[in-house]
Formats: sequence, C-alpha cells, structure tokens
Amino acid sequence: MAELIKTLAENTGARAEKFFKTTLFRSDTLLLGVNCLEPGQVQPPHDHAGQDKFYYVVEGQGNFWLGDERKVAGVGDVVWAPAGLVHGVSNDGDARLTLLVGIAPAP
Repeated sequence: MAELIKTLAENTGARAEKFFKTTLFRSDTLLLGVNCLEPGQVQPPHDHAGQDKFYYVVEGQGNFWLGDERKVAGVGDVVWAPAGLVHGVSNDGDARLTLLVGIAPAP
C-alpha cells in the first residue's frame, strides 16, 4: 500500500539555482506537493489550461501574480489560481517561503 501520511517538515528543502519542489502525493485526479522558495527566488508566471491550482502558505510571505494583479499572502493564507489564470510567486522577503501546492487534475 502507498504511504498515506507524510510529514511536511521532512519534505522541505533548498536549492541555490532554482526553488525546491517535491511531490507528496499524486493520483490521476490530484497532485499535492511542496514548494520552497528561498529569499529572492521566483516561480515565474505560467498557467495550467484545464487545471486548477492552490497554494497554502505554510511559512513566510509570498508576492503572487494572479492574472494582471500582484497580491501578498502570508502564513495561513490560501491562494487560488483557477484553470487558465496566469500565476506565479516570488519570495521578496528575508526568510524561506514554504507552500503546500495542489493541482487538479494532476499534470
């Protein structure tokens, strides 16, 4: 049987060249992962045709692109990017930004 419980803290990390990301769980209908952006790192704006996405801010603060807008979200906030909406995030702060990310259906 697949692992059904994972600890978020054991699935975080850092990379100097690009933000860290890992998949926690994946099925045909949902991908659940973790993204960690160190200060100054960016997930460039992009979109997912036919896929909805959310970011849950676990730690830190992010500056999110949502279409033509920029919005700041912090710990406990949930950011919604419906299918087709251009979205991305930058860490303009001085601490790690950790995000729980869900995409449905899974890519």
